[in-house]
Amino acid sequence: MRHIKAPQPQNAQDQSDLTTTIANILNDVRSGGDAALRSFTEQFDKVRLEALEVSPQQISEAIESLDEALERDMRYGIERITDFARRQRETLKELECEPRPGLHLGHRHIPVYRAGCYVPGGRYPLLSAAQMSIIPAKVAGVEEVIACTPPNTHPAVLAAAHLAGADRIFQVGGAQAVAAMAFGTESIPAVDMIVGPGNKFVTEAKRQVFGTVGLDQLAGPSEIYTLADDSGDPRWIAADLLGQAEHDTASRPGLVTTSRDVGEATLEEIERQLSSLSTAEVARAAWEKQGEIALCDDLEEAIAYMDRIAPEHLQVHTRDPHGVGRRLRNYGSLFIGREASVVYSDKICGTNHILPTGTNARYTGGLWVGTFLKTCTHQWMEPAGVEEIAPYAVRQSEREGMEGHRRAAALRLDDSVV
Repeated sequence: MRHIKAPQPQNAQDQSDLTTTIANILNDVRSGGDAALRSFTEQFDKVRLEALEVSPQQISEAIESLDEALERDMRYGIERITDFARRQRETLKELECEPRPGLHLGHRHIPVYRAGCYVPGGRYPLLSAAQMSIIPAKVAGVEEVIACTPPNTHPAVLAAAHLAGADRIFQVGGAQAVAAMAFGTESIPAVDMIVGPGNKFVTEAKRQVFGTVGLDQLAGPSEIYTLADDSGDPRWIAADLLGQAEHDTASRPGLVTTSRDVGEATLEEIERQLSSLSTAEVARAAWEKQGEIALCDDLEEAIAYMDRIAPEHLQVHTRDPHGVGRRLRNYGSLFIGREASVVYSDKICGTNHILPTGTNARYTGGLWVGTFLKTCTHQWMEPAGVEEIAPYAVRQSEREGMEGHRRAAALRLDDSVV
């Protein structure tokens, strides 16, 4: 593998200052509750809030502010995301079985009671971000969904959160919102798990509260890689890479190809398209720092290298995209064929865009309806099952020197044991 364009070396950043800063915020919110939230909101967002919760009137005004086309498109996206989440939920079956006479085993999929969805503010009003976390939670059967988003968020984001099914919405952002959802305050109830993307402060706060609450993942900057052979179209590839590069200056766009011509033409095409891109300031910084074009000798090498990268979004632009796609293992979401641009999943087609980054796709997938479900086992026995299982349990307990275990097992065979 050789590079036509290599990413710049990344300096290891000292996380100690960030870790300490976030720990202090978490502790302050845990002890100070709503007062601490108001103080941090004034400090970081320059907003003085009387009420932390978004009122029904504010939600009504947000929905009324939508133009007809925006509301229609928003509802269409909600329908698509809901439909796919429901189809996913239908694949998760409860289990009841009797593997041996009198031995009954099974499992249930039980939704968490209360979920907290962080909806970022940031550079752009990401209307789909609210839908991607809230809708799967409601489809899973979560009783109460709490949404937190920074104050002065675009009204359309509030409308999106409400229409997606959030039960309560709070105008609190950043690490302090994570703390509030994890520990609870006078206004914001503690949740069972926190999901949703955010900046490095939100991510570090999620890392520190893990264990107190469950998490979806620790997401980093957006990533997109395209795997292409000589049939790849440099214009389409460049457009897709820049579409993700405009998220953030830390975004990671890349191309892995078996064709030097495609690689070099994509490099030229990126420069051409940047010249007319309104978000070029951000996209160029991301491309210059993290952008990569890798040239591989054949598809085998390209697939192996892509599995090592394990990107958040992985596009396959080859002559046999379905065949190549089946050979890939590590990705957050796979986009098979050049028609399947990442932007469709990012916004509206139905699959979730909250996906693993930073090679985490080696061991996990993205947020989905199953994120909010606990698969909990159960068992019950009839006398025939006890007669078969108990002697094994007795002998195993004896070998391990666990007399209490042995007695509990033997009692079911002989009531006079204890």
